[in-house]
Amino acid sequence: MGSGSGHGAAAVAVALVSWLCFASAGVGAIGANWGTQTSHPLPPDTVVRMLKDNGFQKVKLFDAEEGTMNALKKSGLEVMVGIPNDMLLTMATSMKSAEKWVDTNVSSYFNDGVNIRYVAVGNEPFLETYNGSFLQTTYPAIRNIQSALIKAGLGNQVKVTCPLNADVYASPTTKPSDGDFRTDIHDLMIAIVKLLSDNGGAFTVNIYPFISLYIDPNFPVDYAFFEGASSPIVDGSITYTNMFDANHDTLIWALKKNGFGNLPVIVGEIGWPTDGDRNANAQMAQRFNQGFMTHIASGRGTPMRPGPVDAYLFSLIDEDEKSIQPGNFERHWGIFTYDGLPKYQLNLGTANSVNLVRAKGVKYLEKKWCVLKPSVSLNDPKLADNVGYACSMADCTSLGYKTSCGMLDVRGNISYAFNNYYQKNDQDDVACGFQNLATTTGQNPSTGTCRFGIMIEVDSAFSLRLQRLGSNFLLMLLLVLLQLCLSFS
Repeated sequence: MGSGSGHGAAAVAVALVSWLCFASAGVGAIGANWGTQTSHPLPPDTVVRMLKDNGFQKVKLFDAEEGTMNALKKSGLEVMVGIPNDMLLTMATSMKSAEKWVDTNVSSYFNDGVNIRYVAVGNEPFLETYNGSFLQTTYPAIRNIQSALIKAGLGNQVKVTCPLNADVYASPTTKPSDGDFRTDIHDLMIAIVKLLSDNGGAFTVNIYPFISLYIDPNFPVDYAFFEGASSPIVDGSITYTNMFDANHDTLIWALKKNGFGNLPVIVGEIGWPTDGDRNANAQMAQRFNQGFMTHIASGRGTPMRPGPVDAYLFSLIDEDEKSIQPGNFERHWGIFTYDGLPKYQLNLGTANSVNLVRAKGVKYLEKKWCVLKPSVSLNDPKLADNVGYACSMADCTSLGYKTSCGMLDVRGNISYAFNNYYQKNDQDDVACGFQNLATTTGQNPSTGTCRFGIMIEVDSAFSLRLQRLGSNFLLMLLLVLLQLCLSFS
């Protein structure tokens, strides 16, 4: 008993000292990215409460969805609303559309108690994978939104920005001091930076050491984290032992060289995924995110930009409908699972959060799962097509080499696919048919790190599914009518 209580007191003391170290450093408020590309989103009010329970002070959105914005009213959270890339053309070519967007998505909510601080115009529009799709529209869209904010009388309170991937700048030598903007977009970047600078905006950049490790198997793993590197980058009198500082300062040098060395910089996205790749797991994500939080808690900033770091973790919650074109890890960036459970311990350095606090009041469907019937032979010719269908319509990104469910045998893999489809379809009996290959069970098939989930009940997801069912029904009705017309003609 005595030693146990002693350990408890020691743990409390360590936690208190840890928090005091964070609190005394004057850290810039930490924010979170709240994405909604999910089949069953948690209710917005639940997410806002979760943000506040965990001490987040800012939130970055990718649109301005009504339910999300209403939940943020009088929350006290600073908000960055987003304009998706597919709206850039409209914003760029029509001042009237820009003014209407600002009126609907900024002014009305701002006046109603949403603490909007930034409008993010586009999201990584200059990614090389977009093949220049948004090169002509991004600058005029930013300019028009800025003008619309001024016209609405919000020019001083709400600023424009444009979240950009770190590939818009580079250093030919890897030394930050040799950094500059990408040659193919150099003049465009200077025009955008000048517009931001003239209007008191900020440069928002997304920095991802994980992606560097994912793309290059020879990338030094220790350099992605914050405990020191065996092969640091020496740049004059500065030694860089982690990629974040070096990448961030490459941007600072690019800004400085072009006459904008004092432009505020926001780290719009930074994080580490927990599944879908051999380097994506809870241990590495915890190591990176805690390392980052501790690193910026010192208040030292980076060598070229001392002081508090303004950053938004990516991301708050997993999103099961994100595109996996970049990789299976894309659906696993959350520090929380789809149902608001913390994936690992994380001290955010806020008064509210020495460790992550789960979402409150989450309601689940019945405790039942869909699995492969024990009687079905693995040689059944119907299996391959049914598993393929389940994975194409649901999410099988936790299956594969060194993933959270990588240890499952063949039957386990099939059951995982079937269950994911079944849960995504709200445990509809028809969704556990699979040509009589599957059955429901009340016994949880989860094992080790592999979680066979149960879907959550949510009003927002219900309405979303109704909209989808409605549009699908209309499509089917039109096809039937077309068939009838053709048969009568």
